[in-house]
Amino acid sequence: MMHRKLFWGFALATGIVLVSVLIVANWRANVLPFGVQADRIEVFKSKHLMLLLNGSKTLKSYTVSLGRGSSGPKVMEGDGRTPEGTYKIDFRNKESRFHLSLHVSYPDSAATRRAQQLHVSPGGAIMIHGIRNGLGWIGKFHRLIDWTDGCIAVTNPEIEEIWAAIPDGVPISIYP
Repeated sequence: MMHRKLFWGFALATGIVLVSVLIVANWRANVLPFGVQADRIEVFKSKHLMLLLNGSKTLKSYTVSLGRGSSGPKVMEGDGRTPEGTYKIDFRNKESRFHLSLHVSYPDSAATRRAQQLHVSPGGAIMIHGIRNGLGWIGKFHRLIDWTDGCIAVTNPEIEEIWAAIPDGVPISIYP
């Protein structure tokens, strides 16, 4: 009888801890007001920081996960690196493998030329996106490692907010 009480006490405590962890992982503070529009995005890879800006005003900052490749600019398809440079958000995908995605216009002509000189593909399909579909409960814990193939990842609530604040054509500058 005593073992059964201990088991259920432990199970209840474990459940409370797990629910608490999931709440913290998905807590949203400082939500952008509805209708706010950014006119550019800046990403600082070394700081794992993405800013939504309008003029000289920072609307919101996000901690991001990046490509799992080593530091430096993307060189070729499959290197796992996040590109560096200035691009545009040129289309959006509601049906992505990840919760919503905004496409970054990489590769530009310079990246394409560099890849041709190396006889490799420059890669593509660089996105700002949420967590892989079905795993959104991970929330902020996705930030513990760089896990993308070169994309910029945020939580699912964050990509919903970014999706609403970023019109197509907005420039994105990605710095080392």
